[in-house]
Amino acid sequence: MVEIVLGTALAAIGAGLAVGLAGLGSGIGQGIAAAGSVGAVAEDPDMFARGIIFTALPETQAIYGFLIAILLLVFSGIMNPSLTLNVSQGIIAVGAGAAIGFAGLGSGMGQGITASSSVGAVVEEPDMFARGIIFTALSETQAIYGFLIAILLMVFAKILGG
Repeated sequence: MVEIVLGTALAAIGAGLAVGLAGLGSGIGQGIAAAGSVGAVAEDPDMFARGIIFTALPETQAIYGFLIAILLLVFSGIMNPSLTLNVSQGIIAVGAGAAIGFAGLGSGMGQGITASSSVGAVVEEPDMFARGIIFTALSETQAIYGFLIAILLMVFAKILGG
């Protein structure tokens, strides 16, 4: 059995937070957007493709969390036993996972709410599609901030490129 040092074990927690919380936000957001899309399709069957687009937008937060989790797994020693992290690096890895996890949680839910409202607006006024996409995309900026902070934390803690 391979002994895992505390820093590496903390990185596993960070990876779990990254994908778990961001995935939760995406799932809730997609559920909200899908609920609005189903209503739109019931009103106008031609709304199916546009509803799918709005429903897919909150998926990106889960992708950001997944990427950070993979980076933590690869560069912490979990997937490469020749690497290890010290406790300080492990705590920073938890912070990196929390940064994208919580940012993705809020952003995904907000994006789902906006997507649901946008798809409803497009049913009423088809010219609202592009504007609805823009409004929906604005909610993503918080997840991008969390993603960038997670990357910066890992770089400056020498988890990435160390």
